[in-house]
Amino acid sequence: MLIALLWLQLAGATVIILLASHFLAKSADIIALKSGLGQSLIGVVLLATATSLPELGTGVSSVTFFDAPDLAAGDAFGSNLFNLLIVGLLDIFWRRGPILTIVSPTVALQGVLGIGVIAIALGALVIHGLTTTTSTWPVSPVSLVLIAAFLTALFLIYRSEQSQEDVESEDVDKYADASGTTAALTFLAAAAFIVSSAIWLANTGDSIAEELGWEKSFVGTQFLALSTSLPELATAVAAIRLNAPTLAISNVLGSNLFNMGFVLVIDDAAFTDGALWSNVAQIHLLTAIIAILMTVVVLISLLDRSRMRPSRFWTFEGLTLIGLYAMASVLVFRLG
Repeated sequence: MLIALLWLQLAGATVIILLASHFLAKSADIIALKSGLGQSLIGVVLLATATSLPELGTGVSSVTFFDAPDLAAGDAFGSNLFNLLIVGLLDIFWRRGPILTIVSPTVALQGVLGIGVIAIALGALVIHGLTTTTSTWPVSPVSLVLIAAFLTALFLIYRSEQSQEDVESEDVDKYADASGTTAALTFLAAAAFIVSSAIWLANTGDSIAEELGWEKSFVGTQFLALSTSLPELATAVAAIRLNAPTLAISNVLGSNLFNMGFVLVIDDAAFTDGALWSNVAQIHLLTAIIAILMTVVVLISLLDRSRMRPSRFWTFEGLTLIGLYAMASVLVFRLG
């Protein structure tokens, strides 16, 4: 009976996150247009930050309230995998050719930078797995490198977007009657719902791991990552319906940058028993490597703009991303 109630709680928290993310994304869009910000900040900064709040809330609550750093790391690395799975699914369901051939060239830069920050996080796992020199430090020096790389990535993406001609006119009048103040309040309220639900998710995930005897690294990588990545999925689907593939892909890849360069750094700072990286399972090395491989698949697809869709039901890159995600799930379950 207890395990059934835990699964219901997991589902309930997930539904709240999914509903709140809709209002969060819409209010972020209103703020962006009212303030005169462009599509780059909507997709990479505003939406990516907004839809990654569950990962941030889950990570911080996992390490501060439940002393479960593996849940925090698993959620961040697992969210990377799920976000890249979203790219594969979008590529399959977009019927107008391979979706990655029609997005802005700036998205390719996001892919390169995404590989860079994931590689730095992978390096943190390796370094702290080999030495205990900085294991008692409040924050790992590699985390400082991560946050510096994250801020640099945001600057490079912004400059790249600004240097390109905007060929798509934004419908600045679609929120003509909307209030910027109301949008800001809605944004804060939705964010509060998402963060509180993320804390609930972390507690429930920890309890499920104990009841079923599963490793917390697996629960974080699979169940929490899937639940906290639902805002990215919902936002991406909404963008596709608006015929805005660049916005959809930018949001997903931007979320991966946020997960590695910001969420894990904050998790490390919030963890009070030393460096976070010294207290998590090495299984996350596997998920980091597969996330890099999946991003390489996306990057190759972004650069090869001459290819055609082989079938109306599938694409090579879509199937490859789905296959790599499935492989990661099986390996984490068996080895974690």
